[in-house]
Amino acid sequence: MTSGMFELLGFGPQGWGLPLLKAAGVTIAAALCGFLLGSIFGIGGATLKLARPRALRLIGQAYTTVFRGVPEILVVYLFYFGGSVILTTLMNTGGFPGFYSLPSFVIGVLAIGIVSGAYQTEAYRSAYLRLDRGQIEAGTACGMSKLLLLRRIVAPQTLRFALPALGNIWQSALKETSLLSVIGLTELLRQAGTAAGSTRQPLLFYAIAAAVFLVIGRATGAGLNRMESHLAKPWRR
Repeated sequence: MTSGMFELLGFGPQGWGLPLLKAAGVTIAAALCGFLLGSIFGIGGATLKLARPRALRLIGQAYTTVFRGVPEILVVYLFYFGGSVILTTLMNTGGFPGFYSLPSFVIGVLAIGIVSGAYQTEAYRSAYLRLDRGQIEAGTACGMSKLLLLRRIVAPQTLRFALPALGNIWQSALKETSLLSVIGLTELLRQAGTAAGSTRQPLLFYAIAAAVFLVIGRATGAGLNRMESHLAKPWRR
């Protein structure tokens, strides 16, 4: 029994070790790219919600309300089918008949990124509101430009305050990659399902997938904790 299990999980001709390893790499890549894209959306969304014009604040509020309230899998479907319709229409209008669709990885990254960005918006906004206004006023009084003020005071402290929330959002983005199997992306869960169906060992392969998710989450969580401790050093007494 044990030898058969190791053979199934090995890297030989009958083993599923290499496909599972590749799928884990796809999972990490999709989560990381989606989270980084979400950081761009999050910073932009926080900027809108902190803006003085009411119209900009309403746009930011609409973004976070919609994408925090809609189920993630529905966002994946909307991007998958909606993106295909839009791309096909544009290509057909340009004289290129046929059906066109973006790669599953790109769609997955966009879906994770826009959902992650909605949550990161609130993390960055809340962190910015916690800043010591006295430091900003002191920097301005010393003649700092807005760019220098952002680089030396605003950005480091905003990131420091936002990092605990960003850690939770990262874990959510990592788990959301399992939803991308519905659009054909061969990530960890889909590959585990394929292996389970081929070998009729669902418990083994789904347990392996759960363990890999747990290891990735713990390892990246430890890295974020170290970053949080590093950023907090200048303010420790």
